[in-house]
Amino acid sequence: MLALKLAYKNLIGAGLRTWLNVIVLSFSFVVIIFFKGMLDGWDRQAKTDSIAWEFGGGQYWHHHYDPNDPFTLSDSHGRPGVKGKQLIEQGMVTPELITQGSLYPEGRMQSILLKGIDPNQNILELPSQKLDTAITEIPAIIGSNMAKNNHLETGDVMMVRWRDTNGTFDAGQVMIVDIFSTNVPAVDGGQLWIPLDKLREMMRQPGEATILVSKPGFEPVDLGQSWTFRSNTFLLRDIDTLIKAKSAGSSIFYIILLLLAMLAIFDTQVLSIFRRQREIGTYIALGMTRRQVVGLFTAEGSMYAFLAIIVGAIYGVPLFIIQAMHGMEMPVDSSDFGLAMAQKLYPVYTLGLVITTILIVTITTTIVSYLPARKIAKMNPTEAIKGKIQ
Repeated sequence: MLALKLAYKNLIGAGLRTWLNVIVLSFSFVVIIFFKGMLDGWDRQAKTDSIAWEFGGGQYWHHHYDPNDPFTLSDSHGRPGVKGKQLIEQGMVTPELITQGSLYPEGRMQSILLKGIDPNQNILELPSQKLDTAITEIPAIIGSNMAKNNHLETGDVMMVRWRDTNGTFDAGQVMIVDIFSTNVPAVDGGQLWIPLDKLREMMRQPGEATILVSKPGFEPVDLGQSWTFRSNTFLLRDIDTLIKAKSAGSSIFYIILLLLAMLAIFDTQVLSIFRRQREIGTYIALGMTRRQVVGLFTAEGSMYAFLAIIVGAIYGVPLFIIQAMHGMEMPVDSSDFGLAMAQKLYPVYTLGLVITTILIVTITTTIVSYLPARKIAKMNPTEAIKGKIQ
């Protein structure tokens, strides 16, 4: 306790030099927690939205289906079988039929994915109930980005062309009955959602589907060799990969910030030991061991971290609370990322994040403070009292 009190008095007595180091170190604290909280918030929001709008509790894929290979779509369909039909009737899964098509808005051709979905499904957030309408044209719903890119509005009628299961081209008119807004580009860009039974009729594929989307919390069962269950761990791997890549890139920024703060503390400790040789010699002459004196100067350096925590909390905690409550507007369109990303992100600041950051910075500061303090162990107390470098 005596060493800590003495270290604290020495730091406060250093005046402006101490507070400059503390402010720089507290800035490192706040910035690291801020950026990590933003990434955690993006990760949570992206996964939540993707599950709500696209993945549900997992999906059964037809064994020929590959979302990254559009050429597989012509063969990626089949009947769910007896167990699959039972799950559909129980509302545990909802089928989707997917095929390629071409849309002709304002005389232009736009390659799209035609997706059939049950208007009465309640597993996904898609407003599929809007498709339950009696009109001459084929009812369709699209995302806001799809509507924006193709200059479409509710009530617009245009031509759509597709190829049925026999390879025959056919065409018909579709009417946009609703435009929905979502953060998930995979259900928006280049997607035209129409009633499942209508698409089955158009494709001459009665009772068939490409994927079966399950409810959250669904326990998968075997539907036969034609269907493979994909869990959310598998489906969300792209988001996990992106977040890990962003975290790795941010780590470089964190290291640079820490190095700047540690360099300032290291230089301060070296200068302090150089200027306080008489004080060090006096400590040893009064009975303190070299190890105790090294510990005293190490404690002084470590105390920068504790003071930085207090200073950082003064302006950081209110900032984090405001951001967590009101979110942060993104300067770019979320669709540019190709993954689920809201225009307003809400950071997630967990206790584990704060404690981990504090431990990393505190341990690093202690090590940096100890390195120059080792020179004290080699000092001759007599020469030190005279103010000579040993």
